[in-house]
Amino acid sequence: MATISKGSPKSKKGRESGEGVIRKKAANRAGPSAALLEAKRKAMKKGKGHKDDVIVRDVYEVMRGWKDVQRKGTAVIWDKCMLNHKALWDDNYPECPERLSSVIERVTSLGLMERCLPLSPRAVTKEEILMLHTENHLTKLAGTAGCFDSEKLEELSSHYDAVFFHPSTYEASLMAAGSTIELIDAILEGKVQNGMAIVRPPGHHAMKSQFCGYCFLNNVALAANHALCHRSRPVSKILIVDWDVHHGQATQQMFYDDPRVLYFSIHRYENGEFWPNLRESDFDFVGEGKGVGYNFNVPLNETGMGNKDYFAILQNVLMPVAYEFQPDLVLVSAGYDAALGCPEFCPELVIVSSGYDSALGDEKGEMVVTPAFYAHMTASLANLANGKIAVVLEGGYCLKSLAEGAALTLRSLLGDPCPVIEALGEPSNSVLETIENVKSLQSPYWASLSQAKKVSMKENDRKPQVYPQKESPNEPAEDMTFETRDCYPVLPEEKRLDVDAKLDSLIIGTRLTFPAERLCIVFDDRMLKHKNLRDPGHPEKPDRLFACMDRLREYGIEDRCHQLQGRLATEEELLLCHPKSHVEWLRRASILERKEMIKQEEELQSIYLHPDTYESAVVAAGSLLQVIDAVLNENCLCGVAPIRPPGHHAEPDEACGFCFFNNAAIAARYATSVHGLDRVLLLDWDVHHGNGTQHIFESDPKVLYISLHRYDNGSFFPSSKDANYTVVGEGIGKGYNVNIPWNKRGVGDTEYIYAFQQVVMPIAYEYAPQLVIVSAGFDAAVGDPLGGCRVTPEAYGHMTSWLSSLAGGKVVVVLEGGYNVTSTSLSLVACTKALLGDPLPPLGVAFPCQPHALNSIQNVVSTHQVYWPALRKTAVQQVETEVQPVSEQPNADPTQQICDALSSIDLEIATGDEACGVSASGIAAALQMEFAGEAYAVVPIRDCPHLNRVNKLPECGLDHKAPCAQCGSCIENWVCLTCFVVLCGRYVNEHMMFHGVEDQHPLTLGMADLSVWCYMCEAYIDNPVLFEARNAAHVSKFGCEIPPGQQ
Repeated sequence: MATISKGSPKSKKGRESGEGVIRKKAANRAGPSAALLEAKRKAMKKGKGHKDDVIVRDVYEVMRGWKDVQRKGTAVIWDKCMLNHKALWDDNYPECPERLSSVIERVTSLGLMERCLPLSPRAVTKEEILMLHTENHLTKLAGTAGCFDSEKLEELSSHYDAVFFHPSTYEASLMAAGSTIELIDAILEGKVQNGMAIVRPPGHHAMKSQFCGYCFLNNVALAANHALCHRSRPVSKILIVDWDVHHGQATQQMFYDDPRVLYFSIHRYENGEFWPNLRESDFDFVGEGKGVGYNFNVPLNETGMGNKDYFAILQNVLMPVAYEFQPDLVLVSAGYDAALGCPEFCPELVIVSSGYDSALGDEKGEMVVTPAFYAHMTASLANLANGKIAVVLEGGYCLKSLAEGAALTLRSLLGDPCPVIEALGEPSNSVLETIENVKSLQSPYWASLSQAKKVSMKENDRKPQVYPQKESPNEPAEDMTFETRDCYPVLPEEKRLDVDAKLDSLIIGTRLTFPAERLCIVFDDRMLKHKNLRDPGHPEKPDRLFACMDRLREYGIEDRCHQLQGRLATEEELLLCHPKSHVEWLRRASILERKEMIKQEEELQSIYLHPDTYESAVVAAGSLLQVIDAVLNENCLCGVAPIRPPGHHAEPDEACGFCFFNNAAIAARYATSVHGLDRVLLLDWDVHHGNGTQHIFESDPKVLYISLHRYDNGSFFPSSKDANYTVVGEGIGKGYNVNIPWNKRGVGDTEYIYAFQQVVMPIAYEYAPQLVIVSAGFDAAVGDPLGGCRVTPEAYGHMTSWLSSLAGGKVVVVLEGGYNVTSTSLSLVACTKALLGDPLPPLGVAFPCQPHALNSIQNVVSTHQVYWPALRKTAVQQVETEVQPVSEQPNADPTQQICDALSSIDLEIATGDEACGVSASGIAAALQMEFAGEAYAVVPIRDCPHLNRVNKLPECGLDHKAPCAQCGSCIENWVCLTCFVVLCGRYVNEHMMFHGVEDQHPLTLGMADLSVWCYMCEAYIDNPVLFEARNAAHVSKFGCEIPPGQQ
């Protein structure tokens, strides 16, 4: 969180400060060579094309557009006529009216129906049907209307696989499809946020000209096509998620060559032996033509798959691809036949074909997905497509698991917290094999999967195994007939009773109540008293809190929250994490004479003191405990604590890095000792490692500490090897300390998303916390002067939303660092809106993540697999780099040869007796990114309002060798373009940053690369006004003026 005036955090193990080592390296480090400078200029020219082509990207544009966006209502649509459709000749037929009535009864009994906006059902029109189905198909279906000849209907049914006709089948089919389209209209036209179509007959097996699998018209496919062709608000990308236990082969066929629709199916397959027994249901059917890569089949080759298996598919395949695809709409084919007890087994819009025959108890599915887990899958998908998601009922044949699964899905659409589920563990070997196969085949088309190990068909020991297959003809053969009675699985009575008892236990044990107040927020102006009297421009200043509260009011959030008054923490509460001597030290230090106080500051280096520091620090801790009490006493579901001074660097007996008392650690210990919790997840996404928090809980399994932070191989503050991935905790706390270290600057949304998908969420779901506390430092945010990273505010919103699926929604977000007040305040707003349930804006992620970050994630996975089985065999693969010999190319551009050569080797640049730890390929990439505009969220801008502060150069010119006027450093120095003082940069001792803020001299010229930075605009500047200064620096460095064409 803090990097200025770095003091060394105290180490119980005698940890060595990294500062002295860094200074020795810095003193001997040479600047970039002229050849490298020329190489980066080439990169600039290549990346920008022309000097006058200036691209300005507003990194806060998404947040501004999100300002007035709040959650709309949830729609439900159904019709009683759908209850008439049934098999006249078989009262036990599983696709029965009770499937619909049981769902309606359950959602009504839970009070969900009255909270939804009812839509008026309608019949699909002939024109809408003929967009996907043939006229002959529609004519055959219409011919059954009003026919009460049971024998004739059964004979007709026998010509189709798993189909029955009823006199009302035509009407019910028209209403099912039309109602699904009506729901899509309501979502696209902004009348509702999302919704559920509780319809039957189902649709995802209905082909263009063939009835199949209880389906007559393909409800979801017709709805998707309607959305693509919508009269006023057409969408361009649709994600269809089909979690019905049977493969929706018809939906696949209809969009198999269409890149606008990404079809993703998780289904029971058993190597082709499970219905519909089609070869095209396997993982290697990935689309054709322009649609290659847009068809995903995840075939389950064993029964008994449960929550942990579906979660592995979600985290390793579905969500990475969805975030890369960024749909405009999500449709869910929601079959619940994978649920326990069933005898069967990223976007502008998400459609879920939601069969519930994979639910526990479904005799068709023979899977053991619990009803509550469908809520978790729905919540994950609702983060996509600005929250535009439509869930459409497909299968599900165990009435109890079907009704419960559908009801909890609807509850999730309403924004209710996900029910607590069992701790998830290691997925089955069969599922892991399938995941790897899917990733292998799809990796050429999806960068988010591109790190998967390439598995050829020959390497796959299951392929090319021969198994029963059948084709899916458009028309049934004349002589082909199918059973119409007793043609479905039935659970033995003993097993049925056992499953029924398990379902009853699950339903009774699933708590669905939650507080009326959704979100609480605390504030106390006593926290504003703590400030730096000697340096008003110090980054940890009261303005941080002012800005956050002002921004919350600007976005209308404060009025939507239950407001709490802060309080002082008691000494007993402080002693939960700190010895009495530390508490007494701060109490005494705050009342010292000013001269003595300054002396204390100088000894600590990373700390400043004020007469009110003790009071502010105690109020910060106490205010957070107010939020913890409100959440754990169930007065509020979740909470936000904008507090200061921050806390996560505070060691048990030493202040450090702007921190005095470890607020988040005190809160976690308070939750376990006072409220009696056994499992608290403390996630720290501040850009600096929370050394104090880690040391407090390193032997405590009641608190799982996960930190994502810059490490830079131990050189980034707090400069301790304890921040590395190898440090996992001690004693019974081993495995409960998870460090995810970044070894370079510039990580952004992509890297954080991938770390969450591959590490954070799998471990969190296995740990099953009872409370989540987020040490929310926002100094990894774009534009932060200390972090050097590029996480957008909206990405913090997505991460917060993912965490909200844990602990029944009990999440508390605590402010730590963050020193760009715009980024910090907007990031806090994003987290708060996510907790309020507002639909999230899409993320502009660019996969794959950076190789150094991928390696770090792999190292974490490899290290923690022994502690967390959920990480075992996950598909993050080590990036292998191969050193190639550099050969001369005749007539090649020497500068280009330098760039090419640097990209193909991995050397350390070193001068003196110590290497700087930066690879040559890293330098080349950084230089190219820097000048191509890729290393920064905003490409250098031309129109800076502070250019009038650039003064005339002194007669002596500029000296690129001049040391920092304050600390004497000779690396990364900058010259002020107002007063021309030379000071060190933000990654040395930050003296120029302080000068720019304190003296209001915002424009500064970097002697390393001759770039100009404005501290007020927080951007690089490129303007002719700056040429004189840049040219003088060039003369000093290279003995000549900037060449024509590169000015």
